Amino acid sequence: MKPQNFSAIGGWQSLMFCAGMYFVALFFSIFICSSIFYAVNANSKGAKNNIAKATSASVGKQMLASVTR
Repeated sequence: MKPQNFSAIGGWQSLMFCAGMYFVALFFSIFICSSIFYAVNANSKGAKNNIAKATSASVGKQMLASVTR
C-alpha cells in the first residue's frame, strides 16, 4: 500500500487561523482603545455648549418627558 498524500494547505491551517485571530484582535483593540480615548478626551468646549443649550431650553418653558434636538 502506498501512503496517502495530503494537501499541502493542511499544514498551513493552524498558522492561517492564528494570523486571522491576530488581525481580528488587532482590529477590535484599535476600535476599543480609540473609543476609550475619545470618551476620556472629550472636547470640553463641545460639552459646555451642550450643557448651555440644555439649560437654556429648560429655563424658558416647562417640558415633561420630551426629547429635543
